[in-house]
Amino acid sequence: MTDLTRRTMIAAGLAAGATPAFAATPTAAPKPWGATPSARQLAWHRRERYAFIHFSINTFTDREWGYGDESPALFNPTDFDPDQIVGAAKAGGLTGIVLTAKHHDGFCLWPTLLTEHCIRNSPYKHGKGDIVGEMERAARRAGLSFGLYLSPWDRNHPEYGRPAYVDYYRKQIVELCTRYGELFEFWFDGANGGDGYYGGARETRQIDAPKYYNWPSIIALVHQHQPMACTFDPLGSDIRWVGNEDGIAGDPCWPTMPDHPYVQAEGNSGVRGAPLWWPAETNTSIRPGWFYHADEDAKVKSPARLVQFFDESVARGTNMHLNLPPDRRGRIADHDVAVLRSFGDAIRASFATDLAQGAVASASATRGPAFAPAKVLDGNRDTYWSTPDTVTTPTLTLDVPPGRPFDLIRIREHLPLGVRVTRFAVEAEVGGTWQRLATHACIGAQRIIRLPAPVSARRVRLVILEAPACPAISEFALFRSVAPVPVAPPKSSDPTVLSPRGWTVVAASAPGAEALLDIDGSTVWSLPAPSAASPASVTLDTGKAQTIAGFSLTPWRHPTPDAAPPRGYRVETSGDGRHWTPAGEGEFPNIAYALSTQRIAFAAPVQARFLRLTFTAVAKPAAKLAIADLGAFTR
Repeated sequence: MTDLTRRTMIAAGLAAGATPAFAATPTAAPKPWGATPSARQLAWHRRERYAFIHFSINTFTDREWGYGDESPALFNPTDFDPDQIVGAAKAGGLTGIVLTAKHHDGFCLWPTLLTEHCIRNSPYKHGKGDIVGEMERAARRAGLSFGLYLSPWDRNHPEYGRPAYVDYYRKQIVELCTRYGELFEFWFDGANGGDGYYGGARETRQIDAPKYYNWPSIIALVHQHQPMACTFDPLGSDIRWVGNEDGIAGDPCWPTMPDHPYVQAEGNSGVRGAPLWWPAETNTSIRPGWFYHADEDAKVKSPARLVQFFDESVARGTNMHLNLPPDRRGRIADHDVAVLRSFGDAIRASFATDLAQGAVASASATRGPAFAPAKVLDGNRDTYWSTPDTVTTPTLTLDVPPGRPFDLIRIREHLPLGVRVTRFAVEAEVGGTWQRLATHACIGAQRIIRLPAPVSARRVRLVILEAPACPAISEFALFRSVAPVPVAPPKSSDPTVLSPRGWTVVAASAPGAEALLDIDGSTVWSLPAPSAASPASVTLDTGKAQTIAGFSLTPWRHPTPDAAPPRGYRVETSGDGRHWTPAGEGEFPNIAYALSTQRIAFAAPVQARFLRLTFTAVAKPAAKLAIADLGAFTR
């Protein structure tokens, strides 16, 4: 029997086959199961991926966390171009941007009258500029959504930690929510309390964040002015942190969570069947840091690495939040733009054609005509295939047109009815034999399965293995992946930065130290926490005698409870690897929680070939020391 005849018979004869005859009267839709999303959460799920824009005073001080004592006069981008920034995000296929209107240093990128620590007192446009407004208008021009980040912590404000500051913070929220049009997201950072300038007090202030801010009232204030803006992170907000800054969601990553304060271990994978719809946002930066640093120009993630980020976030049903830090010009660096374009082109090409279109869908059970198997092929997320309430483990089969090899499978549930499928498998009939391609837990907003090689199959089926309620599947689609075009790594735009490419590890107190030299912040050298009696050390050969004015250390940005960066350092230099000269020792400022690259200058530049670093303690209690990268600079 030919494929055409076989598929025609399937389409015409479902009533006589596996699918029951439809009832004459309309069948009611399934009742929702478990927690379900609000209207704004449902709209947020459909955004899938968007940009973070970290741009502020830190861009000009080369820091990740400002102390709060920085002069507004430092903020002076030489060629600020919001359309270029937004265009870079759009080239990457991102649907919106979230701008840091105020980071922990308290400097405000809009001309607020609530504080003098703002753009009004900067040289930018002679104090007449408004970065928030300019970015918002550029986003609208490009058809991208706009959102804002407002750090709850303010290391500049004299009243931080006291009731007056909360009133100030609430007034900032109202300004931002009423001046810049519709916002799709309002982001609250979890970093709160510690040392700071605080109006000149220069002291440490600790708070109990839930009590101090009264988060339910803060979230209600945002929604009062921006009813469709999803709030980020504290209990009661619309979306949660995924538990790391490496862009890795749990597998599975359930959108539901318990009704209690956030627990990091739960946040990464969610909790099946928990009462709150509190889905995860998966964020990372295209560079090791969140703000621009010239010595990270050669450390930009590759297009292939961004595809992996997509697979570990969007493909697991979370939203991808990719940080793009503008440089001191006020533009995204050219290499970053090239990477984004390559990534965006690959994703667009990969999902341009649904190879399941033209297939014939059948099922082992069907609820009725309004919930027919063909609904998974109609491209409408609001329609879906379902079964009678008592049938919770059915099978859906696609009879696929010939000559359509695929290696990407996308499945979506109808979210207004909750996450109904617990476990499922995808199988394909190849050469007359059914093969299991994958088994996973959780479909949710979407589950994208990337196969190791393309498959040519006569039929493909979704097998529900475990579910507490009948399924509601809105899409079953097949695609052929397109690999991103490689982008050659650039040389650093900072000529003082020494690239560790070609360096070697001469000695180390634990294996795996080569990860320190791979210019990849996601790989790590990890070993048991050192002590004065049992220090950790690594000796590096830079390949030739040269001027070295200092070293850089990038901590591992994955904040696991059992790993921490070093508290301090001792560094020595050598010309021959045998005779050593001390070059400095001290503590890394703010490394435990900022997790930013540390740039440590020697008292004076030295001629050396070898570097030896020694660490005797971790920055906070932890079982392991973790470091991502080491480097050096010439002045």
